[in-house]
Amino acid sequence: MPNRLSVVMIAKNAADVLPECLASVAWADEIVLLDSGSTDSTVEIALQTGAKVFINEEWQGFGKQRQLAQSYASHDYVLMIDTDERVTPELASTLKAVLENPQTDAVYSIARRNLFLGRFMRHSGWYPDRVTRLYARAFYHYNDNQVHESLEAPGAKVIPLKGDLLHLTCRDFASFQRKQLNYATAWAQERHQRGKRVSIAGIFGHTFGAFCKTLLLRAGFLDGKQGWLLAVVNAQYTFNKYAELWALNQGYTENKTL
Repeated sequence: MPNRLSVVMIAKNAADVLPECLASVAWADEIVLLDSGSTDSTVEIALQTGAKVFINEEWQGFGKQRQLAQSYASHDYVLMIDTDERVTPELASTLKAVLENPQTDAVYSIARRNLFLGRFMRHSGWYPDRVTRLYARAFYHYNDNQVHESLEAPGAKVIPLKGDLLHLTCRDFASFQRKQLNYATAWAQERHQRGKRVSIAGIFGHTFGAFCKTLLLRAGFLDGKQGWLLAVVNAQYTFNKYAELWALNQGYTENKTL
């Protein structure tokens, strides 16, 4: 008998993308959605499809929100996804096969195909963009990071799976930019609390490095105009992160939240 699967996700105001996400994992034994205070129909859509819905508006960052969401899961294995992601049929078949006989000392990584302004990127560091998302519920969980959270799985083998996870990263450039600005602020606040410092020279060094890394080292130029634009966006995001950190280092303490 295969191990049973809980698909777990966190959400806020995701009504526009949630139906397709839920449809792509309708085959799972359980879907758990933790909402952080949606004002649209996110909760209603999830309930209508049979998902188990919970609400937590005391936001402490992405890592802790994922930890709480996982605590509501009840099956052997967890597949953690986002509402703007879709499990392809090939990936679904792979996941079902793995659940027949998973390795107990392993976690499983999935390749994401990221959408950027109408194009699923093949380079630029955005593919295969492997993320570790399938794991045994009893043994592994996410860290406490406010942003860029990741699965804590010390000592576990990471096994790559066949099939892609489609990620609608950037459908609308303006909203994508707003999200990047929020991430930059949260990143800077977290690193400042850990005692990280940066100089003005460091800000520009990291910024130039991000541009070159995306365009050249990760062959972003092969993704056409989207690759060039993404290199600029990554450079801007990097500049915002380190400029905010520098400001905090200098005593700038305005509180901003996601």
